[in-house]
Amino acid sequence: MEARLTFHSIVLFKPAVHYHAVANTPSDEFPESGSCRGRIRRPMGLTSTKYRHTSHAHAAPPLRQMDCTAHSVEYDVVKNIVRPLTVLTDVWCSSGSVMPNGTFYHTGGNGGGGNVVRVLNPCSSGGLCDWNERPNALLAARWYASNHVLPDKRQIIIGGRGQFNYEFYPKNSLTNKLFALPFLSQTNDPGAENNLYPLVIQNVDGNLFFFANNRAILFNYKTGSVLKTYPTLPDRNPRSYPSTGSGALNTCGRMIITDPNPQWVMETMPLARVMGDMQLLPDGNVVIINRATRGTAGWELRQDPIENVSFHCDSIRDGRVLVVVVARMEGLSLEPFSPSYLDPDFDFLQPRIVSPKSQSGIKYGRSFNIRFTVNGTVNTNLVKITMVSPSFTTHSMSMNHRLLELSITQSARFIGKSTYNITVSPPSTTNLALLGYYMLFVVHQDIPSGGIWVRLQ
Repeated sequence: MEARLTFHSIVLFKPAVHYHAVANTPSDEFPESGSCRGRIRRPMGLTSTKYRHTSHAHAAPPLRQMDCTAHSVEYDVVKNIVRPLTVLTDVWCSSGSVMPNGTFYHTGGNGGGGNVVRVLNPCSSGGLCDWNERPNALLAARWYASNHVLPDKRQIIIGGRGQFNYEFYPKNSLTNKLFALPFLSQTNDPGAENNLYPLVIQNVDGNLFFFANNRAILFNYKTGSVLKTYPTLPDRNPRSYPSTGSGALNTCGRMIITDPNPQWVMETMPLARVMGDMQLLPDGNVVIINRATRGTAGWELRQDPIENVSFHCDSIRDGRVLVVVVARMEGLSLEPFSPSYLDPDFDFLQPRIVSPKSQSGIKYGRSFNIRFTVNGTVNTNLVKITMVSPSFTTHSMSMNHRLLELSITQSARFIGKSTYNITVSPPSTTNLALLGYYMLFVVHQDIPSGGIWVRLQ
């Protein structure tokens, strides 16, 4: 069966820079700065002269006279409704993550937005929650930085243009300072950089795996020490922005980072690709979508896009991948990509979750039951439960993106009327799964159900 890319009817006003799925169903998107020519206006007619327009990354940005465009919107995927939000500082090429309680911290940006933290507290669908901006909340201006949520309910914010350091947020008396990270200066190519938006992943031992340019380290953020230096990619080609390979260009490198003697295994990809997005699917596979074939994502060198390409996509609860497609002069559209497991021919195999209800809480290491229905014949040996943490997506980067396959305590068993029960256990430690919201799926013969939100606590 073939996967499908189906046009979604909404068209927005400017190229989207960032977005994140949140647990009250909508996806948040953060378009780049523009003028009153935008199609979506700021709430209540608010205007601002705080936005600056930059025609080139190195140009001095003159002030705009007036700006009444909404630079942030909340998009309800189910209802196909856009609600404008209020952002008064420049969010271009910023970063962010959702905290365990659902609060969205959005950090940094261009110009006057570089030291700002923007906070969006969750509200129910149809609510009127909006951004609260905290100027000078960051000690360094963060432009092209990366964020990762930590087990202690803080975020670590790493790097950014000209920033070879990291800091924590929220801060306390011990962490209200910058911490040097020589790895970032060592991976900075003069004139090209190639280490912006560094890849950050929490390892199973609680330490952080950093990848920038073509090199990687294992880092203890509690002591500020490098625990391991991994081999350089054999082809030495950079992956980080502006190369923006999302982990793969013409070649793909794979490595087991927990191996005692880790080594890269390289293979040539079917297509050369820059600005590609990699998303974890609920069936455990990885989809690679979007691309240009030559050049880089930054500094105006992108060439030969396969379509009007952007580098933003995110997994949503129904198993699709929401893709942002950008035409530079025409605006922005959203297109849901349907993987082959959503083909109608597989409907008889697809599970449907009966319980628990969406927004339910689950506990570390504590077993719980999932009831689901399947219209066709069920192979109980081919049922698994996965949880996917939604990512903050920008520049082919999916921050805090993680997929878990839960341990089965009692296999799926028939309980009547096409209904089955399976008992599973979430991880017992925050090293494997951070506190917070996940999309939970029942997967039967590689066909996932629609997801529900669960909160791991």
